[in-house]
Amino acid sequence: MRRVKQPETICWVVDLGRIPYEPACELQHQLVQARKSHTIPDVLLICEHPHVITLGRNGPRDHLQADEVLLEQMHVEFHSTDRGGDITYHGPGQVVGYPILDLTEHRRDIAWYVWQLEEVMIRTSAEFGIAAKRLKGRHGVWIETPDGEEKLGALGVHLSRWVTSHGFAYNVSTDLRYFDLIVPCGIAGKCGRPSSAMLSLPDEPRILKLRTWDTNSPGRSFASMISRKVRRTSRLETTIRA
Repeated sequence: MRRVKQPETICWVVDLGRIPYEPACELQHQLVQARKSHTIPDVLLICEHPHVITLGRNGPRDHLQADEVLLEQMHVEFHSTDRGGDITYHGPGQVVGYPILDLTEHRRDIAWYVWQLEEVMIRTSAEFGIAAKRLKGRHGVWIETPDGEEKLGALGVHLSRWVTSHGFAYNVSTDLRYFDLIVPCGIAGKCGRPSSAMLSLPDEPRILKLRTWDTNSPGRSFASMISRKVRRTSRLETTIRA
């Protein structure tokens, strides 16, 4: 395959809509291989997932608090993954971002990259009047509540030859009862919570506002953070080019 020619530094942004977890992982794998061979530029996949629990490579299985019968009754899938981090839940009302970046063209620094992902969620929150922040010793972004800090956005990444996959999960209108099935991110008592500033919008417009090309979407914040011009691309086009 021919190498991609980039007269400008760009990042493809693809809204996958609501997609099951496994095909999203398969697409990431295809894009990682294409990015390694320089046949595509940087890519950001944005999506929602049906109910699914994923366990990172560092997470103990006992952080899953439900057995297979309960998961089946609640229509929740379970997948072990190669990302970093512990256990987490994805589902409707949560915006998930999967960056496929070649860090050799940015900065070969995992801590820097994690900081950028957190900054995307912090800046997106600020656009809605939400004061999200980092906590020392914890990954992700957090908000103050009357009961203390609670987690608004989580992240877990994987690198292969400095090409990234997996990414961040940002709670918008997530049904937090599903977090009762796990020890969220391995931290007892800490859970994501929906952003109350967005609750004036019905669920679907609120999610679409964040997934698609609105001025305060995570995609636009992300492209700004990595100094890339954005280009919206269809999933079909991305798959064909990969």
